[in-house]
Amino acid sequence: MRILVKTRYVFALIALVLSTAGCATQSPEAKASGEIFDPYERTNRSVHSLNLAIDRFAFRPASKGYVAIVPPPMVNSFSYFAENLSMPGQAVNALLQGNPKMAGQALARFAMNTTIGFLGLANPASDFGMPEVDTDFGETLAVWGVGEGAYVELPMYGPSTARDATGILVDFFTNPMGYARNNPADNISIYAEIVRRMGDRGTYSDTVDSILYESADSYAQARLLYLQNRRFQLGETAEISEIDPFELDTEGF
Repeated sequence: MRILVKTRYVFALIALVLSTAGCATQSPEAKASGEIFDPYERTNRSVHSLNLAIDRFAFRPASKGYVAIVPPPMVNSFSYFAENLSMPGQAVNALLQGNPKMAGQALARFAMNTTIGFLGLANPASDFGMPEVDTDFGETLAVWGVGEGAYVELPMYGPSTARDATGILVDFFTNPMGYARNNPADNISIYAEIVRRMGDRGTYSDTVDSILYESADSYAQARLLYLQNRRFQLGETAEISEIDPFELDTEGF
């Protein structure tokens, strides 16, 4: 469907605008101490409320129905398929990070899972002990020394940062799968990623619900968990502490 192509460009514009929000900078001392930099909290909370409504009335029930109807092995297969489609793009990022070994591993996983793994619906690469690969352009920017920037919550996507929002934008356009002439369907990577996220949302429904609907402040909880996870993934292990973003000499949107 061509409408998703237009959606991609709209989302790209949103991500680009958010990435330029890095003009609000965090002091080196605050960054070193692991403080959360959220100068746009008021706007972010509005987006979070929108995302909660979308989740409550659409994505959550659809995801729970999906995992209730589709057998777990098939849910896993669709997740493998989405992951496999991302491997060429991850190989590009690995090269940009100066890591040809990781790039080779990503391409080897893609080749094996695409061929003997039934187009990626199975994961023989892991069965044969091939190393896992999980990277993106947000990590590439981190390797290049680009700072995390302000925390942002993206509509329908969720927690992110200015740096990672830029990474999401670039990853849409740098995955070679998007330029393959013989794609079985337009925007297949987007469809596959939506199905994968539905599988994750349905499988881990109780945990996600406890964060979004049972915590005293779901926005703060989701923000903290995202940043802890992401900083650990990137090797940025400074302990996170909460600050009042409105004390900063900075204006939101």
